[in-house]
Amino acid sequence: MSPRILRLNEDRLPAAGDPVYLPALERAVYVIEGDVTIEFASGCASQGAGTAWLGGSAIALLPGPAGTRLLRWELAAAEARDGGVLRSAPGAASDMKLAVEIELDAGFGWLMRCDRVGFPKGGVAYTHVHQGPGIRYCLEGEIEIDSEGSAKRYGPGEAWFELGPAPVLAPTSADSETAFVRCFVLPRGCKGRSSIRYVRPEDAARPKPQRYKVLGERFIELAGG
Repeated sequence: MSPRILRLNEDRLPAAGDPVYLPALERAVYVIEGDVTIEFASGCASQGAGTAWLGGSAIALLPGPAGTRLLRWELAAAEARDGGVLRSAPGAASDMKLAVEIELDAGFGWLMRCDRVGFPKGGVAYTHVHQGPGIRYCLEGEIEIDSEGSAKRYGPGEAWFELGPAPVLAPTSADSETAFVRCFVLPRGCKGRSSIRYVRPEDAARPKPQRYKVLGERFIELAGG
């Protein structure tokens, strides 16, 4: 097994602010509000609200004229203790939402995927597992995560971790639509395929109210793994 830290930071970059430089790490960046230009060695990418960028190189973040609020998932070494907070960018606000130590089987090649999941009012994700671990962030509405004998509800701006093979039942708010965005690490064989598996045969055959939008995925390398 190869231990790593999977962490999520929420960053607010001021309007037309200075570039923010980040070292090489496997990461996903999702834009909640505004827009940002991401510079890397071979070029750059302009990302607007609701889009994601994935990469593993050193990058610079250049906020647009209205500034930006973004989510930044990073896969760091197990001994990393800085939390990924933007200490060298005094104009930015950075909040570490969650950091979890995970173990990845070196017998697999791995990919990182970022996607958005939306539910209608009263939607539910029936008891299921995934093929790898990940951190979710609630964008709107409310969702309950019932797993391993405990249940907790999450609303906008809150993040939670799912191990993957631990079964999860996830009902959502009856009063409003619910959406979350997530980044998780999956075996490379999942590329272009759903990672969800339903625990109960009767649930596998039921209509599924949730809607998925894959925002990006890429093969990653585990340095030292």
